[in-house]
Amino acid sequence: MSKAPTDSVHSTDSNGPADAVDLHTLVRLFYNESQGELASFEAVTADAMPTDYRQLLDHHSHMTITVQSFYGSSVDVTVFRTTTDPQWYGREISLVTQKSGKTVQYGIVRLRPQLLQSDVWQEIEAGKTPLGQVLIRHNVFRQVELVALWKVVAGPSLARLLEIAPGTTTYGRTARIFCDGEPAIELLEIVAPV
Repeated sequence: MSKAPTDSVHSTDSNGPADAVDLHTLVRLFYNESQGELASFEAVTADAMPTDYRQLLDHHSHMTITVQSFYGSSVDVTVFRTTTDPQWYGREISLVTQKSGKTVQYGIVRLRPQLLQSDVWQEIEAGKTPLGQVLIRHNVFRQVELVALWKVVAGPSLARLLEIAPGTTTYGRTARIFCDGEPAIELLEIVAPV
């Protein structure tokens, strides 16, 4: 696991196929990763994670459902920024509990709209409902695949968005969602410290 002197992202194939979801690609949608503005990442195994983080991240399920269960509260999505190109739509988000208003997850989503039904895509693009809830409500045939687990040290932007101090350690994952058998969605999901 080597890292270039100016690179804040470790690139390893810890828990899944290395080509399934590229951490660098997701981070670069919104950040200059060489400056560590978002965070620094180190691949970890599930066994190396504290129990609560393992419960939140080490699974093949939607994070929306997982954080709602963990915190005992429904969550709302906040979309900070979006980006598009001819093939992909990306957005930077957080999930916030309805009960307490606590930010419980940060994420970067990259998806291919052409692989989704138009009504599903329109609801996702509207940005008012968490992605997992949209897919479940529309009964999209889906499979969530955990790709890798990450130890995450918050840079200034992640610290601001999760309302934590820069340098705080937390954990995250990269994952992808197959919709109707097609790899349609790539995810970076980082949970708030527990």
